[in-house]
Amino acid sequence: MPSGMLLSPPSLIYKICPEALWREAERASVFAGAPIDLADGYIHFSTGAQARETAARHFAGQAGLLLIAVDPTRLGDRLRYEPSRGGALFPHLYAMLDPKQARWIAPLPLGAAGHLFPEDIR
Repeated sequence: MPSGMLLSPPSLIYKICPEALWREAERASVFAGAPIDLADGYIHFSTGAQARETAARHFAGQAGLLLIAVDPTRLGDRLRYEPSRGGALFPHLYAMLDPKQARWIAPLPLGAAGHLFPEDIR
């Protein structure tokens, strides 16, 4: 199996994004990424199993976020799964994202114990 590929990719991957940044991308018809994405040279995504930890580590206490679901099969070879924390493979998109590729977008409210994810995100 080539590096950066998964035997069974997830049906959806997720981007956690400030709402203002995503709405700006929708108006421009292109999402180049958040500042960390631009600095790293790719758009960071998480699988459902990784999304909660991503929110806790990188967005703790931050309100006004969206959870954006994207079908990874529509991103082609621009999407690579690469090792990150603890060796887990994280989806990284080496291209800009057309906001129309979002399957769905949901608010990611902040609760007393952290962000409140839809129950079916695993």
